[in-house]
Amino acid sequence: MTAIVERTSVGEACRVTRRIRGMATSDGAGVELTRVIGTPELAMLDPFLMLDVFRSDNPDDYIAGFPAHPHRGFETVTYILNGHMRHKDNAGHEGVIGEGGVQWMTAGRGIVHSEMPEQRDGLLAGFQLWVNLPAAHKMDPPAYQEYAAAEIPGEGREDGVSVKVVAGRTARGTAGPVHQPLTEPRYFDVTLAPGSHFAEPLPAEHNAFVFVFDGEARLQDLDDQPVAVGKDEMAVLSRAEGGVRLQAGGQGARFLLVAGQPLNEPVARGGPFVMNTQAEVRQAFSDYQSGNF
Repeated sequence: MTAIVERTSVGEACRVTRRIRGMATSDGAGVELTRVIGTPELAMLDPFLMLDVFRSDNPDDYIAGFPAHPHRGFETVTYILNGHMRHKDNAGHEGVIGEGGVQWMTAGRGIVHSEMPEQRDGLLAGFQLWVNLPAAHKMDPPAYQEYAAAEIPGEGREDGVSVKVVAGRTARGTAGPVHQPLTEPRYFDVTLAPGSHFAEPLPAEHNAFVFVFDGEARLQDLDDQPVAVGKDEMAVLSRAEGGVRLQAGGQGARFLLVAGQPLNEPVARGGPFVMNTQAEVRQAFSDYQSGNF
């Protein structure tokens, strides 16, 4: 990997290049969700292949869960805000992702797993992000990084700003527990008091986005015009030496700030498999059907 150069806090800030709301869909055995990355509007944001948002207090929207299904060639990142999700795979790994917890799963050469709500009622809310793997690592052994809420460090800043650091290191030195040198991700859960400001440098070559899931965040677009990014909206950010700078609206804001090193490789998709060529996708289906996962 080439050296990562951090954007400093001096210079022009990232601008909003696109604002996206996502599309309603369902997945698994009928889980209702909103897909923000992985749609006709935004097919991917290298290295990010998909972002799903789920949030419902109606058990009919989520109780069927995601029964056993395969993956190969990428990583799944499940971050739970409310509720509990049980994970189980064909290699004997099993556990529960609780409120505020994260599971960063490297599917690598192949895994078959299920993700089922560990509750019969109440609010289930969270995110699943798919992160691509480079060609040289798509057939790595499967692996997990799992952390409960208490293991994810928080950083308090002035003016009512707090940051939960899942992956990466903030400019103030707080490091998240998840490490992935292949894409050097930043995954921050940021909460702002009404009207407060937030600034954070980002690696110079990373693609980045802000997804607001409460309140409103105010940034600038490429024409220097103000952009209000509201609840359930994503702002795709430009690359700029000043990193990201934004202000919360009158009701405050809570958002994900996610950034990662693009791989700049061909992407071939086939349902739960993400490879570099269609021949590799066909091989993944054949391996799965032959019981070789």
